[in-house]
Amino acid sequence: MQFNNYNAIKITNHSSNKIDDAIVIEAPLQININNKPYTVVMRTPGDDLQLSLGLLYAEDIYKNSETPKHILTVEDDYAGVINFNIDQQLLGKGYLNKRTLLSVSSCGICGKTELDHIAIKGNKLANTFRLNQNLVSGLFAKMQKHQDTFKITGGSHACAIFNTDKDLVILKEDIGRHNAVDKCIGELLTQNQLSEAQIMLVSGRVSYEIISKAFFAKISIIIAVSACSSLAIDYAKEFGICLIGFSRNHKMTIYANPQYINYEY
Repeated sequence: MQFNNYNAIKITNHSSNKIDDAIVIEAPLQININNKPYTVVMRTPGDDLQLSLGLLYAEDIYKNSETPKHILTVEDDYAGVINFNIDQQLLGKGYLNKRTLLSVSSCGICGKTELDHIAIKGNKLANTFRLNQNLVSGLFAKMQKHQDTFKITGGSHACAIFNTDKDLVILKEDIGRHNAVDKCIGELLTQNQLSEAQIMLVSGRVSYEIISKAFFAKISIIIAVSACSSLAIDYAKEFGICLIGFSRNHKMTIYANPQYINYEY
């Protein structure tokens, strides 16, 4: 299965309704070579062998046309491990580099070597701030106003961070969603302003690694233009982050910790 149903609250201009929403699954796949962990990629389950072979090919690790012997196991939570037995003579130069994976540019978790390495540890965020849902569109308007690179290219993502007064604290753009988030947090660290960060807006979808970045920065509300993955929702619930997706045209869907949003009608 590539999706699960999650309970959510869908808000429009004049109503709020509880719904079951189909959410694309995000789960880790650990790739081992000769019984040694090589990397972990976050993926939607299905075609795990093809995904792994394509990655090994692109990274100049294994380019033989014959599929190597392998064992794939997938657990009930969709986490998987695939082990390839490959003759040392058939391993390409990419294997010697160990960390040249192309996936690094698009995923903050891809490239970890073992499943245990992706765990987030820490106390649940204790948030007392509340946001009125009718102010969200105004926050996106502020973000869009400053997306200069997107206005020119149409090809960049943005991350905007606001304080409790709904003032824009920082905005960064990048071709990668996660890079834009990292830029914002890094800038706030250098300016000693990270404690002001309360609300994060992102121009694309939200997956596990954006939740983890917000959690470590103690940002308690994340609002996305697009979808949220299953793992993002799970971790947002666990770590006290209000997670909102599909925020556009005065609509939104709250997936985690709806008590942070004033939306009653």
